Amino acid sequence: MIIKKQQREPDRKASPFIGLLLFLISLVLLAVTGPLGFIYGLFHAFFSRGVRGLGEYLLKIAISIDQLGNVLMQHLLNLLWINKGGYFFGNRDETISSALGRNRQLGTLNGFGLFIDAFLDLIDPNHSLNSIDYYIEPSRAILERLSWVHIQQGKVLFLSLKGQAGYVLPGGPRVPGRSDADQLAGYLQAQLGIVASPPGVAPLGTYESRVGGPAPAAFLRQHCYTMPFTGTLSPGSHTGKLYWLGYEERHQLSAANRDILEALKEKGRL
Repeated sequence: MIIKKQQREPDRKASPFIGLLLFLISLVLLAVTGPLGFIYGLFHAFFSRGVRGLGEYLLKIAISIDQLGNVLMQHLLNLLWINKGGYFFGNRDETISSALGRNRQLGTLNGFGLFIDAFLDLIDPNHSLNSIDYYIEPSRAILERLSWVHIQQGKVLFLSLKGQAGYVLPGGPRVPGRSDADQLAGYLQAQLGIVASPPGVAPLGTYESRVGGPAPAAFLRQHCYTMPFTGTLSPGSHTGKLYWLGYEERHQLSAANRDILEALKEKGRL
């Protein structure tokens, strides 16, 4: 079971010796198996899916190299491209372009950074902005869901959906192309009859657990948020009943939702 209690959580502290040893091992593996794996990958991608498959395979490699560059050059890029208080480069899961786009949104690019961003825009309009969070690659094995966490008097709001068993947090599937806040606001209006305020959205963390769903799904990843609203909570046409469950009732929930209550308890919210 994997539980992500905080989005973009800082890396845990590691022993310098372990870091050096793993670095040397990775270099050996790359030098020995890298060329063989790359050649096999080219043939496999081409003969299984043609030119399209080959292009997708090479794109994945390009993104991985970009992620590596974000780590290798993090200190230099933090010095050369951003002002004080900017979003740091160096997230090992993020590309250089993604971090550049975040700083563009924040207005923390210095002159050199603005020049680099403008140059990339000439090649691909809004390249850095479109690259934000692009490193989070969708997978058919992972069901992405947006969930609203609403707490009153130490209890969390759950609901039942008609035709489905068990309790779920308000929300629904995460669909690419729209902001999480806007999607979640739409779900809340349909399920609870309330008008949520996307500008006031606040992340509570991302939680990932095994699920017993149809293949190829193997994990449920819930992106949890709080969001202010106006109106009265009232079940929608596809909503069964509303339930307020506390930490003591967690045994009634699925493993995925139990994890969330455990995390809320640890954070002192329950």
